[in-house]
Amino acid sequence: MFLVESKAGAIACMLVSLLLLGTWPAILTLLERRGRLPQHTYLDYSTMNFLAAVTIALTFGQIGGSKPNMPNFITQLSQDTWPCVLMAMLGGLFLGLGNISIQYAWAFVGLSVTQVITSSIAVVIGTTLNYFLDDKINKASLLFPGVAFFVIAVCLGSAVHSSNAADNVAKLRSFHESLNDIPNIPEITDEKVPVPDAEAPDEKGTASDTESLTDVDIENLDSEQMKKAGTAENLILVESQRAIKVVGKSTFIGLSITFFAGLCFALFSPAFNLATNDQWHMLKDGVPHLVVYTAFFYFSIAFFLIAAILNVTFLYYPLLNLPKSSLKNYLTDGNGRVWAMLAGLFCGFGNGLQFIGGQAAGYAAADAVQALPLVSTFWGIIFFGEYRRSSKKTYALLFSMLVLFSIAVVLLLASAGQRKTTGKANARHQRRQSELFFTLASLDF
Repeated sequence: MFLVESKAGAIACMLVSLLLLGTWPAILTLLERRGRLPQHTYLDYSTMNFLAAVTIALTFGQIGGSKPNMPNFITQLSQDTWPCVLMAMLGGLFLGLGNISIQYAWAFVGLSVTQVITSSIAVVIGTTLNYFLDDKINKASLLFPGVAFFVIAVCLGSAVHSSNAADNVAKLRSFHESLNDIPNIPEITDEKVPVPDAEAPDEKGTASDTESLTDVDIENLDSEQMKKAGTAENLILVESQRAIKVVGKSTFIGLSITFFAGLCFALFSPAFNLATNDQWHMLKDGVPHLVVYTAFFYFSIAFFLIAAILNVTFLYYPLLNLPKSSLKNYLTDGNGRVWAMLAGLFCGFGNGLQFIGGQAAGYAAADAVQALPLVSTFWGIIFFGEYRRSSKKTYALLFSMLVLFSIAVVLLLASAGQRKTTGKANARHQRRQSELFFTLASLDF
């Protein structure tokens, strides 16, 4: 079995994990913007996520010989480790529910609020729990300042989103004025935008929630301008194609989903930590701890099952007024399937590397991968043209956010400790028992 035991190796795993976990959301965003139903995308994504876990278990988990105190993946499948197996599956259940919930939370309360709440809960609660579960092997003087920088960066991310949304509304208002149209601007954000001097405002002087960018006749737009990222024409085109329309929804329901998603993200890593290190002493005496590959396998089974059950249900009973679908429609929808499957592989290998690195250097340090907006923002700028033609205020906030995320990642990685592997710990324990036995035997003699 392949093990990462050095701090440098653990940090390398975390950095690759950060890259992979920051990339797959950009791929799913691309598919959603092209109009593919999120249920179809998520079924493809979760299937490949599970296959990635199986691949990791059958390769890294089987390298080398099996030892009594450090069994290989297949050897451990037959061992009586069910209390920790159930804990690993609980972690997969948390992550699966969190990922599914966050798909819809932003449509209720907006991306900015969702990002702030879920990321803050995940880092503050999750990292703190992992720090104490790992017996404080991480450097608190670096870890918790890193958490503070992370929370500040997330808040700046919210400000970036709000500022960019205001820039987009200004572009659309200018676009309508250039057409001598009424200044009743279609909604493109989660928040209502005041519409001064509107000819038909509602009681609050805002555009109606039911209006959308699809009200604009796409055929009459300048085709060249539609190709340019950041233009009003391009914003209208993207909104007309995407699967989920951003409209106002119930704030109470939205906040409930958002807090639920944040708690799920905060708890999945500590649950995995408990599964592999058995801090609660759930296993019987003499039964070796779950190795990270076995735990990740069961973790991914639970992730796949909850994703499959809920998304198949959403095919027939969709949320947010999405069109109904069916298993037949899903199976014949090959548009974007390869990209969705690639996203699942990235997420699966990213989660696996996060856990491998966390098992070696502490799961609190591995929470550095929660800075995935650092990578997602990069891909958004490169591939989607996000923040193009935005205001100087937006650019200043964006730069500050990226700098603080970078500092947070450096501090969390620098706090990495070095865990004593289960095999070595058990071997030392056995040696001490043998020495004690021979000492007592010699005294009796």
